[in-house]
Amino acid sequence: MAKSIRARGHLSCQSARVSARSAMIESSKRTRTQRHGVEVSTLYRDTGAPLVGLIEDIRTGRIALPDIQRPFVWASKKVRDLFDSMYRGYPIGTLMLWETGAEVGTRQIGLDPADRTPQLLIVDGQQRLTSLYAVLTGSSVLTKSFEEKRIRIAFNPVDEIFEVTDAAIERNPEFVPDITTLWSDGYRSTARHYLKRLGDAREVPLTESEEDELDDRINRVHDLRDFRFQIVELSSYTDEEQVAEIFVRTNSEGVPLNQADFILTLMSVHWEKGRRHLEEFSRAATDPAMKGATPKNPFIEPSPDQMLRVAVAFAFRRARLQFVYNILRGKDLETGTVSLQRRDEQFAVLAAAQAKTLDLGNWHEFLKCLQAAGFRSRKTISSDNALLFSYALWLVGRIDFRIDLPTLRTTIARWFFMAHTTGRYTSSPESALEFDLGRIADLPASDGAAFIAELDRLIAANFTTDYWEISLPNRLDTSSSRSPVLFAYLAALNLLDAEVLFSNVRVRTLLDPGVNAPRAVERHHLFPKAFLAKQGIRSTRQTNAIANMAFLDWSENARISDQAPAVYWPVMIERIPDDRLRRQKYLHALPVGWEQLDYPSFLDKRRRLIAQVVRDGFASIQGERQSKELTTDELIESGEGQTVEFKSSARWNLHTRQVDPKLEHVIVKTVCGFLNSEGGTLFIGVDDDGNRLGIGQDIVTLGSKANIDGYELFLRHLLERGLSVSTAGTVRISFEPIGVDHICLVRVSASGKPVFARQAKGQGGADASEFWVRIGNQTRQLHGDDMVQYQSEHWG
Repeated sequence: MAKSIRARGHLSCQSARVSARSAMIESSKRTRTQRHGVEVSTLYRDTGAPLVGLIEDIRTGRIALPDIQRPFVWASKKVRDLFDSMYRGYPIGTLMLWETGAEVGTRQIGLDPADRTPQLLIVDGQQRLTSLYAVLTGSSVLTKSFEEKRIRIAFNPVDEIFEVTDAAIERNPEFVPDITTLWSDGYRSTARHYLKRLGDAREVPLTESEEDELDDRINRVHDLRDFRFQIVELSSYTDEEQVAEIFVRTNSEGVPLNQADFILTLMSVHWEKGRRHLEEFSRAATDPAMKGATPKNPFIEPSPDQMLRVAVAFAFRRARLQFVYNILRGKDLETGTVSLQRRDEQFAVLAAAQAKTLDLGNWHEFLKCLQAAGFRSRKTISSDNALLFSYALWLVGRIDFRIDLPTLRTTIARWFFMAHTTGRYTSSPESALEFDLGRIADLPASDGAAFIAELDRLIAANFTTDYWEISLPNRLDTSSSRSPVLFAYLAALNLLDAEVLFSNVRVRTLLDPGVNAPRAVERHHLFPKAFLAKQGIRSTRQTNAIANMAFLDWSENARISDQAPAVYWPVMIERIPDDRLRRQKYLHALPVGWEQLDYPSFLDKRRRLIAQVVRDGFASIQGERQSKELTTDELIESGEGQTVEFKSSARWNLHTRQVDPKLEHVIVKTVCGFLNSEGGTLFIGVDDDGNRLGIGQDIVTLGSKANIDGYELFLRHLLERGLSVSTAGTVRISFEPIGVDHICLVRVSASGKPVFARQAKGQGGADASEFWVRIGNQTRQLHGDDMVQYQSEHWG
């Protein structure tokens, strides 16, 4: 058998390293080309390198892993398929590397510490290179749940197949149970051991030709270390936006890159310690093995990029990470110049803010705000952004404005309740937070009262009387079990210490994160599904409507079964004292005589009562600080925002001094945006700076109907003609005098279904339907997938 283990000529690690490095260095040269007589830098070069050279460069830190993509998430069978493809000579895709000009401090894939300056970062191919590195070196990988594991791949030389190693394969002599030994223990010893084990297991000894053939197949696996990869190397001239665009265009299955990824990459290069702290915080929040003081909580398992968003919002009062990336590069946003000194200064600012963000005392104090808002666990939180961005505002209030903890807890509890319920940070969250941070940017330093007053104004501008009485009932017209308005109702029941219907068990007990008894309590159909089916009502959206569900003991639910409400209700309330029954009817929003109502009337009435319970629950958070409706002057003074918009006129163009039909469509799309969001107030006759101009010029253009009544009639006809739904129940129009003139207030409530604006195309053309939403202080049109996603999230 020894003769069959023939001497092989293998490329040494040293020569492979030199070969790979020569090729890579050649390709790394900054190349310039002539284009129309002008010298320009190229974005990329095509090159290649053997696997062994890539792995050595990873080990020594010349190629650094920036974790631009997500942590290692490949299943072991995918690693198996990768080796099988390489063995059979199939293409396995191109690697993409990026020259960065980085100095020191980047984190390496390998386990050996190195101080070398990384010349290249892996943009595309992280999963492949991590898999190959782990198998060839025997290194462990860190899973998404922060568990270390070894990837063990087996090879069957007889059938030439790869498998994921398990106990059965370990015992099977036809397999090399762990191909890592080909590189760790050496090819010869692994092949010799395999052939001896296989020969001992067979009744007929292996022939020399069989041993040679099996030996050749094992050697082919060993020689995969020389597999040559095709590489696209992006020049250091390529900026982050170009890198992201190239990645998307060349890799349809890759994880899309975002600005948080690039900031984390920048941290890997210039402040590796800070990035490691983010990762350690996230790991401690999820790893069950972690003991002692940790970030663990019942609300969220934050990822590094989520905590980064909080830190940069607190540090720079910016939410758009594109700006933050450039700030951290040391770029002056006005002049465009980059300064290393400025970069170091900005990283120092981030370091101080991140230390406060990751401080466990601050983190857990903030989480108390969620409890004060009535929320008990992640079961009732539909928006991580609402939680994280509320934490950013908590940090601003605590650190910069020095607000005492009890006061800040109430303030942020109210803010989170509003932001989560209204979906403030659901669509275009960066724009919404940027707007909110802008509102507090110019407040006097350390003036906690001013900070609280500004948040109170924003809350009051969203939670108007129209919101509670019209918008919220409309938003409750859904069957979504993850609707934020449903969670607001559950939070209110918790705040008001509600009991489960027909029971003395508290709702808060059921919402406790430690309770895990799915059959103990459930949301029950007040009008049973079988009963509704007999009435011809079968659609899930109707039968599972929020307004048809109530918390109930499972045993009581079983007793009710499919009986009509008029049958089971008198029986179920026989044992309940009158005072408890009155309280349960109020908290569970049961209309008077509800069991006798027809189903549509019941749903309509109960939605309004649920909204009132939510309003009462929110009021209980405030303590002595009761919110009040903002006056017209206060609304105008607060400026344009999520729920306030100013328009100088609806017909008369102040610049051209004539009637402009385009202005009418501006009014229509603004009202459409409010209807499709959380409602709001449109002021007509007020310019962008809040100056009251009046609507006198508009009224004059109406001719014979040139008066206030005629102006309201004009607006009503405009909205009826320009929108896809009637606005009789969702739009209120009023006027307030300013001297001899007036301004017009168009108060809009949220719609219970999507609303489209009609854009006339002129003669011979069909009207176009447009979908508008309110985002921050802008009315924005959504198209295609963005529109579908928004509608799904907003209405369920």
